Amino acid sequence: MISFTVRMTFSPEDRSEIAEILRALTLASREEPGCATYVPHAVYGDPDTIIIYEQYTGQEALEAHQQSAHFKRYAVGGLYQKMRERVREDLVALA
Repeated sequence: MISFTVRMTFSPEDRSEIAEILRALTLASREEPGCATYVPHAVYGDPDTIIIYEQYTGQEALEAHQQSAHFKRYAVGGLYQKMRERVREDLVALA
C-alpha cells in the first residue's frame, strides 16, 4: 500500500473554484480500481490550505492515477495552476 498526503495552499479568491475542482477530482479518483482512499481536507482555521490523504494499492495504481485524464485535467490543469505551494509527505504504516 502506498500512502501519502499532499498539502497545497491557495489564494482566498480561488476558494470556490478549488472546491469545485476537488469535488470533481475526488469523485473520479475514487472510481479508480487501485485507489483505496482519496480524501481532501481543509485545515481547521485555514480554509486556504488543503490536505489530500491518498492511498493506492501499489505503484502501478499510483502511476495509473497520475496518468489518468481526470488527474491531468483537474490536478495538473486546475489545482497546480492555482496553488501557491505544494508539499507531498510519504507515509509508512506502523501497524
